[in-house]
Amino acid sequence: MMAFITIRFLDLLDILLVAFLLYQLYRLLKGTVAFNIVVGLFSIYLLWLLIRLLKMELMESIMGQFIGVGVIALIIVFHPEIRRFLVFVGTHYNLNRVFALDQLLGTSKKKTINQVQIDILADACVSMAKSNTGALIVITLKSELNEQINTGEKLNAKISSSLLRTIFFKNTPLHDGAVIIRGNRIAAAGCILPLTQKEIDKSMGLRHRAAIGITEASDAVCIIVSEERGWISFAKDGEIQRRISKDTLMTLLAENIETEE
Repeated sequence: MMAFITIRFLDLLDILLVAFLLYQLYRLLKGTVAFNIVVGLFSIYLLWLLIRLLKMELMESIMGQFIGVGVIALIIVFHPEIRRFLVFVGTHYNLNRVFALDQLLGTSKKKTINQVQIDILADACVSMAKSNTGALIVITLKSELNEQINTGEKLNAKISSSLLRTIFFKNTPLHDGAVIIRGNRIAAAGCILPLTQKEIDKSMGLRHRAAIGITEASDAVCIIVSEERGWISFAKDGEIQRRISKDTLMTLLAENIETEE
């Protein structure tokens, strides 16, 4: 008598969680050298399974020793990727807010950018694009980017077109770094951002690489103005839209930022 395979709800949940985890790892490693390393390690593992199946004892012993120390080697080799993955989980799923003391006590007051400030940002970017002034502007959402803010000059200034254009003017000391906007204020300028490790179009420079990097590691969005071409670009979740118009930029900002009325 044939026995039927029983599938419980927890089995389906287990499969979905594993699939989701593998998908997120694929997104994180896609286009990086680490992805090729993972493919190589998986190939070695399949070879080891084949050797065990064929009962090749000497090769199985050698491969077994190699795989035995493989876990420690993986932690060392993939240290940057593991860190990025943990940061991704903590920021994209808002775990830092869940465990924040001010949230638990109900004392936090969230300030967000408003439509007038979106107009100011768009006007400043268009002005800098016309004069081929390079710019990199990060707008925080749930993650506060304290680590990146601490690398720059703290300002806590009102958002204004003239201030942004002054910061990114090529002869000023802060023009090479990023401006980070948190809430409805310019938190800092001249900030250092993590660079993406994945392969990108060779026509994109360090500003674009930094914009992709910070949006991979957090839920922030980023505006880039190209110094060479005068193009405006928008980055989110590690993806970038290039050569967008002022209207498109304003639409993207309004869609991705919870604005105040």
